[in-house]
Amino acid sequence: MVSTDHNDQPDSANPATDLATEKRDIQGVTGTLTSRSIRSFVIRNGRLTSAQQSALDNLLPKFGIPFSEATLDLASVFNRSAPTWVEIGFGNGDALLHMAKQHPEVNVIGIEVHAPGVGQALLGIHAEALSNLRIIQHDAMEVLQHMFAEQSLDRVLLFFPDPWHKKRHHKRRIVQDEFLQAVSSRLKSGGLLHCATDVADYAQWMLEHLDNAKQLRNESPSQDFVAQPEWRINTRFERRGQRLGHDVFDLLYRRT
Repeated sequence: MVSTDHNDQPDSANPATDLATEKRDIQGVTGTLTSRSIRSFVIRNGRLTSAQQSALDNLLPKFGIPFSEATLDLASVFNRSAPTWVEIGFGNGDALLHMAKQHPEVNVIGIEVHAPGVGQALLGIHAEALSNLRIIQHDAMEVLQHMFAEQSLDRVLLFFPDPWHKKRHHKRRIVQDEFLQAVSSRLKSGGLLHCATDVADYAQWMLEHLDNAKQLRNESPSQDFVAQPEWRINTRFERRGQRLGHDVFDLLYRRT
């Protein structure tokens, strides 16, 4: 899973304790932990507002999908058959809510582990009366592996994942071969994977790994980056990065 909004979430200061911290905190959120020892996120204590807590208590049962090792029947979840987009690590849900609102013909699922972001997104779903959006609060790799059938998704979106700046932490970056294999297998033929980052080093890392993914083809005419697609809005975290002089890189790959 992704540690989203990386400008607010720096790399762990004590990597020796990361796994123990994750084990304790993930068990607190999900009640389970697989044997996968390297994760792309660390649960950090974030302050929940009373409104976010209320949303978790009252809205998550309505708009949330509990994690399960059983494959989802997407038509049953949304009471209709429609293209399905999945955003991994949606932060506070700005882009997620925008996509669901602008594309009512699409079923949208957001995956996030951090409770404040989940609570904030739930408030947005309720305020906008969005019937085409659901939330899964769990590790995205486990969700991809267990909950989505092969070739069931039309689009997977990964916006501004934690870059894990320090070289010794690069193994924690979510864009790795295992992740890309999982995404490729779940995308339909012709489906899209859209990644975005404002960290130049991570952009090159993504480009190299994506180019090595056999089932994915770069949609950029220059075989590198693309212009920002209309479905990705600028979030406040992105705007802050731009004020600091960060360039933004969008990568768009199609499942062959």
